[in-house]
Amino acid sequence: MTKNVVWHEGKVTRQMRNELLGYENRVVWFTGLSGSGKSTLAVEVEKKLHEKGILAFILDGDNIRHGLNSDLGFSKEDRKENIRRVAEVAKLFYEAGVYVLVSFISPFRSERDYARKLIGKDFVEVFVSCPLEECMKRDPKGMYEKAKKGLIKEFTGVDSPYEEPLNPEIVVDTSKEEISQSVKKILDCILPQSLS
Repeated sequence: MTKNVVWHEGKVTRQMRNELLGYENRVVWFTGLSGSGKSTLAVEVEKKLHEKGILAFILDGDNIRHGLNSDLGFSKEDRKENIRRVAEVAKLFYEAGVYVLVSFISPFRSERDYARKLIGKDFVEVFVSCPLEECMKRDPKGMYEKAKKGLIKEFTGVDSPYEEPLNPEIVVDTSKEEISQSVKKILDCILPQSLS
């Protein structure tokens, strides 16, 4: 696929962009079941980073499926491609010096491992833990109800598995913690002391 394609190096590095911005950036990958609170947390973390003068951007699973990944369904192969694409986009934003907040169910460990390998040492996995029963009770988009009725196939937690992270950098339990507690825990981990 990359035959006859040669990488073109620029003269400005990520380190140079970090120096220009005044901080080192990360890719913060929120993973968890639908309804666990990934997007809610990502929005709050982005707001807090912005208030500190830190450039941040959210790559949200549903939003990405409106554009870049609108051609993908929910089969295992399509989910794999969904994560591959967003990981590559996250890498581009990361190289630009932006704090990237990725909010995707990303149910399979192998795909999250791919993203981690692609980004490297600045990849921070946030497991947004919440019992399936609680997520089903919340069901903010009505997806679980549709999945239970058979209107949505291959839905994570209903007829498709979710593989919990084995060693995430951060675990937040949204069934027990207030949003503000979880946000503080995330910021404490992802920000250098000089910015926290």
